[in-house]
Amino acid sequence: MPVARIARRLVVLLVAVATTAAAHSRMDAAAKGTQGDVFVPRPAQARVSTLGFDALVSDYYWLRAVQIVGRERRGLGERSGMMARLIDLVTTLDPWVGHPYRFAAIWLVNSVDEVRAANRLLERSIAYHPRDWRNRHYLGFNYFFYLGDDSRAADWIETAVGLPHAPHYLGGLVAKLRLERDGLETAGAFVASLAESTDDEYARAAYLKALDEIETERRARRLDVARAEYRRRHGRDITRPEDLLRGPNPLLSALPQAHPHFPQFRWEIDPETNEIVSSFYGFRYSPRIQASDRQRREQWRRQVEAEAEAS
Repeated sequence: MPVARIARRLVVLLVAVATTAAAHSRMDAAAKGTQGDVFVPRPAQARVSTLGFDALVSDYYWLRAVQIVGRERRGLGERSGMMARLIDLVTTLDPWVGHPYRFAAIWLVNSVDEVRAANRLLERSIAYHPRDWRNRHYLGFNYFFYLGDDSRAADWIETAVGLPHAPHYLGGLVAKLRLERDGLETAGAFVASLAESTDDEYARAAYLKALDEIETERRARRLDVARAEYRRRHGRDITRPEDLLRGPNPLLSALPQAHPHFPQFRWEIDPETNEIVSSFYGFRYSPRIQASDRQRREQWRRQVEAEAEAS
């Protein structure tokens, strides 16, 4: 590396160190929050003490945040509150930064209060990075997984649909998240409108696949109705979907195709959920969550409910 470039970098580093030291010296010790060996000044105090080097001081505290996480092996624990203050400080001094916002979304997940603090930071990120789909996606995920608010999650993720580099599955995910609130037909109409309005052939293919899944769910629900009637008539459940075709007065003359385009697939009863599912998908039309994640989400739901009852 040329000597001149090394010299410039050393000068920048020395300026950063000197600026941070000067900023610290101007801060009232009573205004500093502490935990461990890290001072976290209040953002308002820091902004008037940086001597105009907001971005440099922001970088200093960002490095401290990364170092803290690097030393932790099992989450932040009691240091999570300090981390929330650090990221708030970093993004207040330099709101145009990128990764610290998503860093907060990943690490501030130990309590409902922390998730809401991360959400406030993500909303700040959207104000300064309106074309970045990732911040909107993280915010929507937080509402879905941690706060159990599918409707608000869908509203945020919808704002990411069509942004540069946004994955094509987002539109279908929005439809699933709104399913309980708006119903299957509205979900289908929403995805169909996306398919009609896009000029991106890959996005259109993703939307058409989502419409196939919605149509399969529509057929499965018709089987659910017939299954309920079978129980009423016979006082017992079916053992397989073909039972709906049997007896002197069968409930159905034929089973609908288990996929709109592929006749080789069949209907079956999921042994875990006891639901009628298409063998093409193996599950019903809803947001997919792994079993371990379902347990975690249920724990979070109880936390949110407990907080609501306490307030």
